[in-house]
Amino acid sequence: MMGTEDTPGGKASSDSQDSKSSVFHNIKFFVLCHSLLQLSQLMISGYLKSSISTVEKRFGLSSQTSGLLAAFNEVGNTTLIVFVSYFGSRVHRPRLIGCGAILVALAGLLMTLPHFISEPYRYDHTSSGDMSQDFEASLCLPTTLVPAPASTSSNCSSHMEANHLTMVGIMFMAQILLGVGGVPIQPFGISYIDDFAHSNNSPLYLGILFAVTLMGPALAFGLGGIMLRLYVDINRMPEGGISITPKDPRWVGAWWLGFLIAAGAVALAAIPYFFFPKEMPKEKRELHFRRRILTVVSKDEDSPSEQSPEEPPEKQGLAQIEPNLTVIQFIKVFPRVLLRTVRHPIFLLVVLSQVCVSCSVAGIATFLSKFLERQFSITASYANMLIGYLSIPSAIMGIVVGGVLVKCLHLSPLRCSALCLLGTLFCLLFNLPLFFLGCPTHQIAGITHQPDSQPGLELFPGCMESCSCPSDDFNPVCDPSTHVEYLTPCHAGCTNQVVHEALGKSQVFYANCSCMMRSGLVQAGSCDSTCSHLVLPFILLMSLGGVMASLSHTPSFMLILRGVKKEDKALAVGIQFMLLRVLAWMPSPVIHGSAIDTTCVHWAWNCGRRAVCRYYDNDLLRNRFIGLQFFFKTGSLACFVLILAILRQQDKEERTKVACSGLQKQLLVSLPEKKPEESRV
Repeated sequence: MMGTEDTPGGKASSDSQDSKSSVFHNIKFFVLCHSLLQLSQLMISGYLKSSISTVEKRFGLSSQTSGLLAAFNEVGNTTLIVFVSYFGSRVHRPRLIGCGAILVALAGLLMTLPHFISEPYRYDHTSSGDMSQDFEASLCLPTTLVPAPASTSSNCSSHMEANHLTMVGIMFMAQILLGVGGVPIQPFGISYIDDFAHSNNSPLYLGILFAVTLMGPALAFGLGGIMLRLYVDINRMPEGGISITPKDPRWVGAWWLGFLIAAGAVALAAIPYFFFPKEMPKEKRELHFRRRILTVVSKDEDSPSEQSPEEPPEKQGLAQIEPNLTVIQFIKVFPRVLLRTVRHPIFLLVVLSQVCVSCSVAGIATFLSKFLERQFSITASYANMLIGYLSIPSAIMGIVVGGVLVKCLHLSPLRCSALCLLGTLFCLLFNLPLFFLGCPTHQIAGITHQPDSQPGLELFPGCMESCSCPSDDFNPVCDPSTHVEYLTPCHAGCTNQVVHEALGKSQVFYANCSCMMRSGLVQAGSCDSTCSHLVLPFILLMSLGGVMASLSHTPSFMLILRGVKKEDKALAVGIQFMLLRVLAWMPSPVIHGSAIDTTCVHWAWNCGRRAVCRYYDNDLLRNRFIGLQFFFKTGSLACFVLILAILRQQDKEERTKVACSGLQKQLLVSLPEKKPEESRV
């Protein structure tokens, strides 16, 4: 069939055969399938970030450990990306994409395994089978009535600790598998589209692909907002039901259910790739509604025919000679071209600025949901809804607007750097008020002390000295008159509990609380925040800052593509993505998690090890979390200032050269005219 394409008749016959044979020989159908696959893939990776605080509570993880877990998929991805780029055109790309998608689906299923092999979640440390026993365990009981926990330490050291390490190890293995499976999906898909789409249609197809892909994180956070409203053990509810609501700090949502849904979507999206051919006929028709626009674009782009066929292969760069290289030759050529690319000052500064921006984005994507929960005392579901419906769409809008500005205004590299500088500067201005938008920490008896509080509240009150309160229990109650929170009803001196049944739901109240100023029934749960309404102004300002920061996405890419040699463009983009993974997406979640851990004022302990944090210093949490964002964005601003200064200097030198060359031409033209006059004299 390929041999008949040289003649008009061959073209017609091949077109008719392609249309009759299969939709799998249509590049448009491949674009549709690949858009859905990348959308589903980002749903899996983004869903973990939407449920990071829930996973912490369920398995007793610190923010540093959860940040390492969120970044661990980059380990498998980064180690294999170079080999994938080397073997790119030598393999059956669609089938390899399908195999990678199957690995991603298996990784999603593996993430749910800890839920099914672990014991049911217990929001206190007693048996979950007898609900009345659970409530009574948190009450103020005399020391003689409390059973001695003799067998707990032995069980803790052997079975529980091994079980915990197994669960965490499974999740880390799932993240590695997720990274390995995602390696061939994007690069092979983009190269396949670019190879077999019409040269004028390829930008449109890639634009559609990226636009659909960017919706993946938004859908992941939206899915998290729905799933986390459901109780974690919805498939194995206790006989007596549960007495906590999503507003309770001990609530754990069905974090695992979203992984099942996203894994199923990836598995379905992977099926068509096993039917696409290794090579399909090149698309011959340009889309009519794109023809007028793309004629302008094609004038600005370098066509492949501009390269001299006589040019030796050494000067055509790594991208052209890579398919013909052996592994040994590839290793020999790679350092030389890498050094030549990295030594370019504009390339280095743009990549450093993108590293700073990516560090900020990685921290926000991983921990913004948890930050909103802790700072404004809102549920995990509501926090995910705000991020999925406001923050992520605003960032997408910024990327689109930045691309439109570059295209419509025909921005030069100098103006691209100015646009990046202005966007980053306005982002910093929008982020400045975030330092002052937040809620103070609750006053917690025995943990925090407020300057205007009553004396003695900074220590555990003496009114509960006769009680034998378990040190590792957590069942908070609030004194509504003083707005003081107690770790358990026992710490508040409560001796009785009352359960009210209403509309099929049970509400727990405690009575006879000797430590509280006012007698009567006290409802279980933390104290309500007085400033939860500030979460909307906070997320709006952060979204506006995200729009401004996203404006620099497309212009910064243009600075790289226009700043390096033509033969090094492909390698420059590959080096850029590798550096972003190694310097930003891998360390940033761990850095942010470690900073969050330093603001904890009360830790839960499990088997002698520090587990999840129960209370944070909200002011310190806000200053350090927003401060990290401010630090990284200031670094990006400094890089763009240097880029603008270098480009201005280069522009001045170019103008000077043009002026000098023009003056020399004028002299050369005028000198022959003066010589005859001098000879006559």
